[in-house]
Amino acid sequence: MDKQTLSFQAEVKQILHLVTHSLYSNKEIFLRELVSNASDACDKLRFEALNDASLYEDQPNLEVRVAFDKDARTITFRDNGIGMSAEEAVANLGTIAKSGTREFMSRLEGDQKKDAQLIGQFGVGFYSGFIVADRITVETRRAGAAADHGVRWTSEGTGDFQVESITRPERGTSVILHLREGEDEFLNGWKLKAIIGKYSDHISLPVLMQKEEWDAEAQQQVTKDEWAPVNKAAALWTRSKNDITPEQYAEFYKQISYDTEAPLAYTHNRVEGRSEYTQLLYVPAKAPFDLWNRDKRGGVKLYVKRVFIMDDAEALMPVYLRFVKGVIDSADLPLNVSRELLQESRDVKAIREGSTKRVLGMLESLANSEDEAERAKYAAFWKDFGVVLKEGIGEDHANHERLTKLLRFTSTHADEGVSLADYVSRMKEGQESIYVITADSLATAKNSPQLEIFRKKGIEVLLLTDRVDEWLLSHLHDFEGKTLQSVAKGAVDLGSLQDEAEKKQAEEAATAFKPVLDRLKEALKDRAKDVRVTTRLVDSPACLVVEEGDVSAHLARMLKQAGQEAPASRPTLEVNAEHALVKRLDGSAHFDELANILFDQALLAEGGQLDDPAAYVRRVNALLTTTL
Repeated sequence: MDKQTLSFQAEVKQILHLVTHSLYSNKEIFLRELVSNASDACDKLRFEALNDASLYEDQPNLEVRVAFDKDARTITFRDNGIGMSAEEAVANLGTIAKSGTREFMSRLEGDQKKDAQLIGQFGVGFYSGFIVADRITVETRRAGAAADHGVRWTSEGTGDFQVESITRPERGTSVILHLREGEDEFLNGWKLKAIIGKYSDHISLPVLMQKEEWDAEAQQQVTKDEWAPVNKAAALWTRSKNDITPEQYAEFYKQISYDTEAPLAYTHNRVEGRSEYTQLLYVPAKAPFDLWNRDKRGGVKLYVKRVFIMDDAEALMPVYLRFVKGVIDSADLPLNVSRELLQESRDVKAIREGSTKRVLGMLESLANSEDEAERAKYAAFWKDFGVVLKEGIGEDHANHERLTKLLRFTSTHADEGVSLADYVSRMKEGQESIYVITADSLATAKNSPQLEIFRKKGIEVLLLTDRVDEWLLSHLHDFEGKTLQSVAKGAVDLGSLQDEAEKKQAEEAATAFKPVLDRLKEALKDRAKDVRVTTRLVDSPACLVVEEGDVSAHLARMLKQAGQEAPASRPTLEVNAEHALVKRLDGSAHFDELANILFDQALLAEGGQLDDPAAYVRRVNALLTTTL
């Protein structure tokens, strides 16, 4: 192939501009990325060689070599991994196939201080070389191809790159960085070794550098033609827990997750029995940007007998724990395991169950700790990941009870952090139910008319405002023998919490008010299923409730927003017979108008939307005109 000049994909041009002009807060990140890429290339060769051992050619030992040349001002990363063909070089180095590029660029432009992790997170780690280099040369040959099928790729990180054929006897890839002026600090063996040790100590392949010795005559360090590993070359999870420091655990987490912060918690275990595997699992301190996308492939890294198999083995972790990062290394799974086989394997099911229990155990340790700092960690976790954990209530029946105890809520008595156990411990004497209300926002929930009688009597109500909460309640019916009861469903029944005098007064009011109720039912026959006197209101004239078993108004609104049809049902209007406005209904010349205004106001008070706002405005204006 003659030398060709090709243009970068538009997204690459934008990324290269940002890399070369913005990413200076942590320059050394290019070392981590390029060593990691070299290690990945060796992993890919090892995987493909499972079916074709000839790919190893005459080099069965996989390794990564890092060298520098002060005179040429270059740093070279060389691996003997899978390598690339000419087509792959153009595709892999000139375009970005991974989705999320636009998100990467918008976040980078919005907060350039986060550059170090965003680079790797969006699969554009190769381009980090341009942080310190004004030209990059890549020489590569795919394993199994002839020596004259080598490829040289060159670019100065501007708008185009050159590709040409070369003869390359050895398989694999060499990435040569031609450093720009002012980056000589990286032409130092001690510095390179320190950075590689910091970021790449866990890589199971040896990362080799040439040994150096002091030349007394030249008064400088000189390199010898002898290579030695600069990393421990042992996968972190295979080492004894006693030999690993918290800092090493944290650095490994950052490497595999591209997170800037240390993890919130981690667990490292070797499991033996029906299935034998090692797990190193982390709970992040902060939620990733794509946490809410249930369709995004998530999961932990899967190894089989230390051979890398896949990045996102979602079958090893339930969807509601998709935020968990880490590694699982199985001794039982076949090396040629596929995603389809993972779904059907009994060993995978055992690993999934065991890993789920470990993660929940980590969370329980934080939530139930006597250490205030540990409990604060759980509160921080809940703030970022609580909504996702709630999904498990309906998905993971085996751990339903454990998950229920991990739930936290806001209530009328506390702004956050209320567990169901906390609620039960504070229940009024004689209280039989755990009262809840769902709403679109915390303000709507707190100000709901349905809470008035509960607030008057000092009865705590849980305020549920996450979109998943309606679904949660359909799977969470009771806790420690106490049923969960929505205050916006059915006639309010406070049982022994309501004294006999109150019950008698309510019955008398319903009887005396019957003629007005009948007229209200007639006026609202197309909008309300029923109209009745309420005992739940103190200050408001009316509220809307649905009957037990019907879809709540909140859920109906969410279904409508999602473009789905909610089951047809009409709410019940409850009126406060003691309210001045309701008392003036009887005998009013504008009875029907007032009835509709009461209904509309009750709908607005619970966060609903009017079907005909203009009609509501006309009614209110007509009454104002008459009154004034």
